Amino acid sequence: MTGNTKQSVRESYDRLAEEYAQHYYRELENKPIDRELLDRFAGKVRQLGKVCDLGCGPGHIARYLRDAGATVFGLDLSPQMVGQARRLNPDISFREGDMTALDIPDNTLAGIVAFYSIVNLPEEALPTVFTEIERVLQPGGALLLSFHIGDEIVHPDALLGQPVSMDFFFFQPSSIRQCLEDAGLEIEEIIEREPYAPEVEYQSRRAYIFARKPGSASGR
Repeated sequence: MTGNTKQSVRESYDRLAEEYAQHYYRELENKPIDRELLDRFAGKVRQLGKVCDLGCGPGHIARYLRDAGATVFGLDLSPQMVGQARRLNPDISFREGDMTALDIPDNTLAGIVAFYSIVNLPEEALPTVFTEIERVLQPGGALLLSFHIGDEIVHPDALLGQPVSMDFFFFQPSSIRQCLEDAGLEIEEIIEREPYAPEVEYQSRRAYIFARKPGSASGR
């Protein structure tokens, strides 16, 4: 992912931030499978340390995990999106961050949730991101990753009434699995689902992957 591409993504989400927060902050209310998987994730990490909501957007995933008992903070490339997350969740820490170069020490996180955080990344950038995730997870640390299933690249000119300049990438679960394993992570489960109704979300099939860093959580 080049510097120019990263800048375009950041600027696009900065323009979108307010409308995005209004549109998506309560989306989990209509997504029971997503809530169930986040509950499972929270159960894995609740007693083990800090969790990062990677690509947090307006912080609705972090909010859900915090309410489920996880110790969570959020990172996002877009400063305006971080501002929305802080406004909506004043009791949770959010900061700017780049998932290709995480400003987080090695072996420190109990978990990472990355809900659709890789959608704007070309496949060649994924090894860097997944290697960073593996680096910062503690042994036994958990990852919950979600993405759109497919092979297409979508390039909208506008979203939510705002002009944007960024691609949206769809991936096959088998290729993401291989990329995660190449980064040193172990796959625990892959879940796929059909889209919810058109008024709830974009009409694409979705994948969720539970993975972990080898080793014993917190030395147990």
